[in-house]
This record gives sequence, structure tokens and C-alpha cells, in this order.
Amino acid sequence: MGQGDHCKILTPALCRAARGYLDWTQMELADRSGVSRSTIRDYEGDRHDVHRATEAQLRLAFESAGVAFVRMQDDKFGVCPKSVEL
Repeated sequence: MGQGDHCKILTPALCRAARGYLDWTQMELADRSGVSRSTIRDYEGDRHDVHRATEAQLRLAFESAGVAFVRMQDDKFGVCPKSVEL
């Protein structure tokens, strides 16, 4: 195990929120991240946790699509669009 020591950014609820922001289905996230749809389904449904590498794949897919994860109060994270430089 040993994964509890790192600061998890992408919680199941935040994963659902980021997908909702992008209007992606679980299958679209699976295709873009390389993570199986069943893993995404089980993670978002709080059936099991994901490994750090899987979390990184999911975050990269979201961030590549324009989503930013921002630290809020009490070390919680939120989803917002990445800032655009003009």
C-alpha cells in the first residue's frame, strides 16, 4: 500500500467534476488518458483507490484539455479552466 503518504489531488468527486466541466463521458476520459473505463467507473464510484501513476494519467488528460486543479482552503482542490495568455 504506502500510497496514503502522498497528497492526492484527484479525488473521485473531483474526477467527476472535471469530466462534467469538459462534458466527457467515462469512455472519453478512458480514451484520452489510457486508463480503463472500468477503473474510472470504480474510482468515481468510490469502489477503490487508484495508484499514483493512474492518477497522474487522469490529471494529464484533464490538464491537456484545459482544466486546472487549484488548491482551496483546508488543502482541498477545485477545478477551473487554465488561464489563457494573450
